[in-house]
Amino acid sequence: MKKRMIILGCGLVGQTLARDLAADEGLEVAAADICRENLGCLAEVQNLTTIQADLSTPDAVKAVVKDFDVVVGAMPSTLGFQTLQAVIESGKSFSDISFMAEDPMSFDQLAKNRGVTVVFDCGVAPGLANMVIGHCAVQLDETLDVLYYVGGLPKHPQWPYQYKAPFAPADVIEEYTRPARLIENDCQVVRPALSDAELIDFPPVGTLEAFNTDGLRSLLRTVKATNMREKTLRYPGHCELMRVFRETGLFSREEIAIGGRKIRPLDVTSKLLFSKWRLEPGEEECTLLRVIVEGRKNGRQMRYTYDLYDEYDAATGQRSMARTTAFPNAIMARWIARGEFNRPGVFPPEMVCVEAGMMDRMIRELSERRVNLHGGVEESHHG
Repeated sequence: MKKRMIILGCGLVGQTLARDLAADEGLEVAAADICRENLGCLAEVQNLTTIQADLSTPDAVKAVVKDFDVVVGAMPSTLGFQTLQAVIESGKSFSDISFMAEDPMSFDQLAKNRGVTVVFDCGVAPGLANMVIGHCAVQLDETLDVLYYVGGLPKHPQWPYQYKAPFAPADVIEEYTRPARLIENDCQVVRPALSDAELIDFPPVGTLEAFNTDGLRSLLRTVKATNMREKTLRYPGHCELMRVFRETGLFSREEIAIGGRKIRPLDVTSKLLFSKWRLEPGEEECTLLRVIVEGRKNGRQMRYTYDLYDEYDAATGQRSMARTTAFPNAIMARWIARGEFNRPGVFPPEMVCVEAGMMDRMIRELSERRVNLHGGVEESHHG
């Protein structure tokens, strides 16, 4: 009997998920969204039912998912946590990419009680980066240093920002304001966002700058490492400009009075940046990820390095950031549906790929979608 699967949210990532899953003859697939235009983009997709529904309340989510076996999440971050709770309370397994501020692990016992499997943060970073880190850490006797670089960039940067956003400017700005939690010398520390900027060469793009951002999330608890940090990639010069914006107060959420009206500077900045940061139809962009894990194995010091470079797919019109975010989630949803990962509870992606063979399978299934993650291990000389 075919498994019934529903995608919640049909933005760029949700549409990519829907197309990928609907191509699976072993599934019956539906996609739900409040936006008729988003659903209309999927009108020609075979083996797909579209459902127009307001998913902003838990009751609405429960009503939509009740007849399905597995739920796939691509909801806005502001709705992620309540959606997660509603899906688990409905007794449905869930693979999700919503970057929620709250802790999904708080529903671990509820998921176990309901007998469902939930994997959260299952995109590119967090997501694919976590899988690599979990896979590498379990190979080592001791994990010393974990560092990953990630960024979504236009292939042809333009003045003044040298940047285009593959998602909402307000979500990007959050990366520039939220303090970054890191591990240094076995202790969790907090550094300002945009700090510790450095230049790094990343073929085939060239020289980029990297700076601290708060993307480690579950890794802070699940992987024991002496040092661990995430850095976001941009073209050189962007970091300093964003620091100027931030220190001027242009990202502030505190209301200020102008002409007798109160406004939040963040709202004005987001509005002004949207037209400058929006990717135009057909505009080429790319996604970059480099994960480096160093540690000891049998008395030897080893370094694992994994690289991903992916571009806009002109043939399908799929953006690289949508592809690299959606495909790990689609693959994970299939594993859950087939019972290939069926442990009751709530799991971050790094806890999936500690199982033997799972990382190799993920790499292979991504390559079948022309998303290529290459990695290897070598002896290192950690200081």
